Amino acid sequence: MANKSQFRAKRPVSASLAGPYGHPFHPILVTVPIGAWVTSLVFDIASHVVHHPGFLTQSSEWLIAVGVIGALLAAMVGFLDLFAISSGTPAFRTALVHMTLNLLVTAAYAVNFLWRYSTYTDGGSVGLGRLALSALSVAALGVSGFLGGKLAYRYGVRVADENTQAEGYTSHGSTRRARSAV
Repeated sequence: MANKSQFRAKRPVSASLAGPYGHPFHPILVTVPIGAWVTSLVFDIASHVVHHPGFLTQSSEWLIAVGVIGALLAAMVGFLDLFAISSGTPAFRTALVHMTLNLLVTAAYAVNFLWRYSTYTDGGSVGLGRLALSALSVAALGVSGFLGGKLAYRYGVRVADENTQAEGYTSHGSTRRARSAV
């Protein structure tokens, strides 16, 4: 049985900004930085394997920039979802750690972009320091993603309540049988 605190965390603070009930925008937006940053790491690694890595290093740099922009957009919407969670709860503490990790990862990638900017004009592979920073950032992003999954799937933040979910598992025939049995 959901309590008042749980019910509040399922509803958006602003449906027009954070997404309507049962359709939050945050999980959609996080796919942009995750995809961009994981692909940039793959390109960084590949730049050490191919003979002419310039296209990979330059692509990785711009994927990092796309990821930072996407992460800032996702963070704004996620911050609105944070307001819906009652403070002092395990869900709120988990959300704060999730947010902090994401902000640290975004800052690390902003630094990584600036560190790379205009340094690959020679067409060489990505430096090991930049590669290590990307790898550590992706690892931290994975931990943060685990916490985001915990918020949604364990604590039900911005997930429709059980009665709403049950609508998807009720067939028309079973509804008629249940009504006639009453």
